[in-house]
Amino acid sequence: MKQTKNPSPRAGISLRAMAVGALLSGVIAVGLPYGEFVLNGTQMGLNSSTPAAFFLLFLLLALVQPLLGLVRRQWMFCRVELLSIAVMMMITTAIAARGFISIAVPIMAGGYYFATPENNWEELLHPYMPTWIAPHDESAMKAFYEGLPEGEPIPWGAWAEPLLWWLVLMAAFYVVVVCMMVILRRQWMDHERLLYPLTQVPLGMVEDGEQPGPVKPFLKNASMWLGLAVPFVLHGINALSHYFEFIGNISFIQTLPLAQNTVHFYLRFDCMWMGLAYLVNANITFSLWFFYLLIKAQEVVFTRIGIFSTENLDIFSHTFEGPTMGILSHQTMGAMIVMVLLGLWTARAHLWDVLQHVWQPERRSDGDELMSYRTAVVGMALGLVVMSVWLWSSGIPLWAVFVYLFGAFVIFLALTRVIVEAGLAAAVQGMSGTGFLISSVGSTSIGVAGVLGAGITLAWAGDLLVFMMAPCANGIRMLHGLGRHKKRILAMIGMAMAIGLVGGVYAILNIAYQYGANNFHGSWAWFAKEPFRVAQNFALNPLGPNWEGWLWNGVGAVVMTGLIWARHNLLWWPFHPIGYLVSGTWILNSVWFSIFLAWLVKALVLKYTGPNGYKATRWFFLGMVLGQFVAGGFWMVVDGFTGMTGNRIRMY
Repeated sequence: MKQTKNPSPRAGISLRAMAVGALLSGVIAVGLPYGEFVLNGTQMGLNSSTPAAFFLLFLLLALVQPLLGLVRRQWMFCRVELLSIAVMMMITTAIAARGFISIAVPIMAGGYYFATPENNWEELLHPYMPTWIAPHDESAMKAFYEGLPEGEPIPWGAWAEPLLWWLVLMAAFYVVVVCMMVILRRQWMDHERLLYPLTQVPLGMVEDGEQPGPVKPFLKNASMWLGLAVPFVLHGINALSHYFEFIGNISFIQTLPLAQNTVHFYLRFDCMWMGLAYLVNANITFSLWFFYLLIKAQEVVFTRIGIFSTENLDIFSHTFEGPTMGILSHQTMGAMIVMVLLGLWTARAHLWDVLQHVWQPERRSDGDELMSYRTAVVGMALGLVVMSVWLWSSGIPLWAVFVYLFGAFVIFLALTRVIVEAGLAAAVQGMSGTGFLISSVGSTSIGVAGVLGAGITLAWAGDLLVFMMAPCANGIRMLHGLGRHKKRILAMIGMAMAIGLVGGVYAILNIAYQYGANNFHGSWAWFAKEPFRVAQNFALNPLGPNWEGWLWNGVGAVVMTGLIWARHNLLWWPFHPIGYLVSGTWILNSVWFSIFLAWLVKALVLKYTGPNGYKATRWFFLGMVLGQFVAGGFWMVVDGFTGMTGNRIRMY
């Protein structure tokens, strides 16, 4: 991939680009909920590679840009404009569906609707729910889940207050995220030279040739088209099987039961994961599949000798299959804490320089950042204060708020590091911030109100298949070097966030009141009930700190410390710590085989053809990634016109 070129003097971020970015972000904000819940189709916002953004970027480059060039070459978008539009779409994609909207809204609506005499939420939980955190209108909530009678208007008033307070929280959270990524950009990109694999696809797509023209070089690359054709054809066959019964369905996964069917071993072929893994350093991909096999062996042995975990937290904690899942997720959490803290220690010189800008604003080492370090530090501090007050007001004791935020941001930072270094776009945590708090300090110390407040945070810190920090980090990497446009870039990021939040909420509420949320796919009900199920469980069965969990946290921390030390002190050491970090999470259970295939192919290519062979084949694998996104978007559009439902291409 060519290095990012400095923009020409004429290049810039125009108002036109901002308008187009806002329009396409609006399409994403409305389209993602419709595609997921009405069509039950491909979830184009379900991992941090933000497939919806890259699908629309592909259409913009393949269809719109050539047409503009034919009419008037001056109308074509320059590279800087295309990158800024892409980043706006990435940001919106991380909000409008599973990044926040598709989880938060059902949680807001579910606490009262799903209360029954059997679960006794009315007596156990409702007295502890702040009046501002969820709608209270029973008829409005019933209509949300069952649909409005024809002709009745949507009861927007019932949602106004809780949505306002939730928007305050998310605005503060996103400010913190942007500021953190600005602060860490130089350390990750310049000092540690992390690869940012997910950015290679959009950067390659917008790259100009020797003479900029209406057709980008990637559209003229035969290897790219060949790679794109593989997932497009394979998934196209499965998509057509929904329309024509005589066309068979291709299965991409095989399951092997182990340890008397208590442990499962998956062999799954996925073009997107294979393509992304090919772009990553071989020692990382080797470590990913190696540690996965090691953890599976541990799981089999523990199952055989009777070492189990019975800890019951939330559905986003202990999600690895098997009876030892709690042990694995605690090891993962301990590893994450060590990774983040040692990473901050490694960056101590840079962080000290950042802090010095607070009381020495005349320093000029931050001139190429999106905002000054002083602004970033102050913005992060204020955002954390707002988040802390919000969480405290929701029922979590103030001291526990700090424990929760520590755990949550450790998870966010660790997963973001995994994504920008290993390209694992659907990296997930072993346990959520909610699970970390409850397991660490016990439910008895924070009370029912605290458990309920922590449970409600699952709306934005639970399902992390896609979350804001990773697309934000990738976006800042893509736009780096455009410091003279920083005000417009920040404005575009803010616009994208606002469109994602407001547009996503508007779309979800319209769809739910029209079709009835009970008719959506099953995960909707999981999200809606989960905070209250967790709170009910600990209200009826209060527990103290899980000391066994702390023990396994310690095991993970010790192992991670050893792996990091070995990587930095032993030249021959072949293992990357990230492999161990994600080995105890369920996503690697799904994608390890595709990663193994990519590692094997890359190893053979490098051995027999060298770096030139890798460069020659790279576009084929970039095409595989893009092809899966294009296939998902294409069939969603087709299904939208035909009314076909259930035609889903997996994006995780």
